[in-house]
Amino acid sequence: MKMMRLDRILGNMGYGSRKDLKKLIRHGAVKVDGEVVKKSSININPYESVIEINGEKVEYREYIYIMMNKPQNVISATYDNKHKTVIDLLEEKYLVFNPFPMGRLDIDTEGLLIITNDGKLSHEILSPKKHIPKTYYAHVKGIVDKEDIEAFKDGIILDDGYKTLPSQLIIKESGNISIVELTIYEGKFHQVKRMFKQRQKEVKYLKRIAMGELKIDEKLNLGDYRELTDEELNVLKSSISK
Repeated sequence: MKMMRLDRILGNMGYGSRKDLKKLIRHGAVKVDGEVVKKSSININPYESVIEINGEKVEYREYIYIMMNKPQNVISATYDNKHKTVIDLLEEKYLVFNPFPMGRLDIDTEGLLIITNDGKLSHEILSPKKHIPKTYYAHVKGIVDKEDIEAFKDGIILDDGYKTLPSQLIIKESGNISIVELTIYEGKFHQVKRMFKQRQKEVKYLKRIAMGELKIDEKLNLGDYRELTDEELNVLKSSISK
C-alpha cells in the first residue's frame, strides 16, 4: 500500500474538507501512532499506522462492498428525482464512499445487487467480454417445457434481431405459471423478459439470485443489506478469471 497524505486519508473517510482537516490537525485533535501531529501533509500508511481523532480510532478502508436484496419499486441508480434509489436505502456512514450499484436491476426486479465504490472491479464484472453468469429465479406465465430449454440453449433472437448467447434454463415447476431458473451471460436491456416474450410467455416475477459464483444471502429481507465477507469478495473476484 502506498503512503498517503493524512488529510487525504481523513477526507476519504468523510471527516471533512481539506481546510476543515487542516484546522482540526493544527489544534492537536489528531494522533498518529500515539503522537499528536500538527501537519496535515505528512505521509503515512493508513493500514499500518494507528490514526485517532479526539481519541476515536479511525478504521481506514478504500473500498466498500455491499450485498443488497433489492426490493421492487426502487431503482438501481445513485440519484433519481422521481423514485427511491438503492443508495437511498443505505446508512449515512456508507455515503461518504460515494457508492454506486454494480450494474442494474429493473425497477420491478428483486434480488442480488452489489453496491460498491470500486470502479475497476465493477468494470471487470460488467464487461461484456467477461460473460459473467447471472442467475435468475422467475415465475413465468405459460407452460415452460423442453423445447424452451433447447431454444434458450441455442440462443434466443430478440425483438431487435440480436441473438443472445446460449443460456441455461432449469424448470422447477411447469404449469400455467411456471417456476424456472435461468442463467445468462450478458446483460441486454430487459433481457430475461424479452427472451421469454419471444417464446410467447410473460415473466410475472423476477429475482436475481447469483452473480458469477456469488449467491444472494437468503437471510436478507427485501431492502436489507450487509457488507460482503472477505470470502464472498474473493468468490466474486474469482468469477472474473473464470
